[in-house]
Amino acid sequence: MAYDAPVEDIAFSLEGVAGIGKLAGLPGHEAYDPDLIAPILEEAAKLARDILAPLNQTGDSQGARLQDGGVIAANGFREAYAAFRDGGWMGLAAPEEWGGQGLPRALALGVMEMFHAANMAFGLCPMLSYGAIEALLAHGTPEQQKTYLPKLVSGDWTGTMNLTEPQAGSDVGALVTKAVPNADGSYAITGQKIFITWGDHDLTENIIHLVLARLPDAPAGSRGISLFIVPKFLVNADGTLGVRNPVRCIGLEKKMGIHASPTCVMEYSGASGWLIGEANKGLACMFTMMNSARLNVGLEGVAVGEAAYQAAFAYAQERKQGKVEGVSGPAPILHHADIRRTLITMRARVAAARAICYATGVAADLANASKNPSERKSAKAREDLLTPIAKAWSTDVGVDVASMGVQVHGGMGFMNETLAAQLYRDARIAPIYEGTNGIQAIDLVGRKLALTGGASMRDMITEIDETVRLARSTNDPQFVQIADRLWAASKALGEATDWMLARLKAEEQDKALAGATAYLALAGDVIGGHFLARAALASRSKAADFRARQTALAGFFAETVLATAPGRVPGITEGGDRFLSSSSALFGID
Repeated sequence: MAYDAPVEDIAFSLEGVAGIGKLAGLPGHEAYDPDLIAPILEEAAKLARDILAPLNQTGDSQGARLQDGGVIAANGFREAYAAFRDGGWMGLAAPEEWGGQGLPRALALGVMEMFHAANMAFGLCPMLSYGAIEALLAHGTPEQQKTYLPKLVSGDWTGTMNLTEPQAGSDVGALVTKAVPNADGSYAITGQKIFITWGDHDLTENIIHLVLARLPDAPAGSRGISLFIVPKFLVNADGTLGVRNPVRCIGLEKKMGIHASPTCVMEYSGASGWLIGEANKGLACMFTMMNSARLNVGLEGVAVGEAAYQAAFAYAQERKQGKVEGVSGPAPILHHADIRRTLITMRARVAAARAICYATGVAADLANASKNPSERKSAKAREDLLTPIAKAWSTDVGVDVASMGVQVHGGMGFMNETLAAQLYRDARIAPIYEGTNGIQAIDLVGRKLALTGGASMRDMITEIDETVRLARSTNDPQFVQIADRLWAASKALGEATDWMLARLKAEEQDKALAGATAYLALAGDVIGGHFLARAALASRSKAADFRARQTALAGFFAETVLATAPGRVPGITEGGDRFLSSSSALFGID
């Protein structure tokens, strides 16, 4: 795969749109220097282009393998991981106290976008380690942190998240994996987990599993879930590895895509584990890891979308078909207006999703590091609001853009020999990962709106309206037109938000949730258009070609996406009533 990371676009989205500069000098980010962004991104781009991307299609065709001793990664992955580890990429955003570099999480998102775009199957391995590090930082005991964090931060060990069981799916309250207390203070973990990403492999000497299980006297449902650390190899008091824990991969799932990422069925047979946090409070601990994963999965949508765009653009320049005035002989299909429209649609949607994810990362950083309690609270509310949108909207973008990439390739896009087909297959898991996108919509409406009385969304809409004002104040006809579309879209989002809040207040939750997915899609479109408009405004001081590109993306998005926003409100407010009242006729249920 020929992937060349869009370093300029990533840096601009971080600095000019998401506002990463706000983090300079804050506690925990003393090492951050704006001058570091470009060299860090350039070095990450080299790893992505030269090492990870060449393994993408070969890894897809070969896949991971389960042998008697465990899972063997696809050829080249072990060496690629060593390069990733030795480059210090795992510890980029981890605290210096544990061997990390203390840089912003948002910057790490920019780096991980490149790695996911070059090779999503590879990127999934460190992605889960990031979550394990965050969970241990937030909930681990000092002894647990001392034992596990240095090796996880260095990348010498990797982490996993073990939630799903065959009978439970997304309903973690239905899990039955047992945790029985041992005399030495550990617990014997017994049960089976499915869909465990990189649950076993040969890239590192140890794997640290974070496992949800139920104590013998635990209450039923999600209130009786606890979280445990279960290492593949036990760790001795001096930090060396001891005996193999009785946990193993007993099967690899046969998947639609990401073949080089081993998705394991894990069996725990009285494995030694240690409680993280309080007993029966494991779900709260796991959500620290889950929220990290949700944002990173949203980033996968951005990454695969970018890779699909690059592949489609390259093909459109090479593939010749049809006649075009001024071109002798068959013309590259890039000259056809419909192809160019498809390509700019791909690029604009990816840019909007990128900005949403990076803005979520900056909000998360500010929520942890700001010296101002009011700013921390505001940033946390913004992070909470944007996380389900970043996850769901961006992964839907990834699938749609990958599908457009197949379309640009025409018949060749349907052939497994082309990268376009692989990217489409790989992208399709992301809307399912870490809570399906329907669950994200329920979270947005049922929790993020309900718990704040809509305040966090109203703050977002106020910011959007300020962008409208700034665009209009330029007196540039292009920006005024963008502002007009964004203003109408903002009013539509406000109307839909008011309706949602009214339904929740009237305890008509079914009606609210019936429109939740459509509401999240509208919110993503409007917020994405807001960030593209902000990018166009920020680009006015840049070089002419860069400024023209940013303005073109914002203008196209405004006319093709934001322009539809007012007409979509009835689909949110009335569409749910229509199918709820027809459930008996349509589905045979009341």
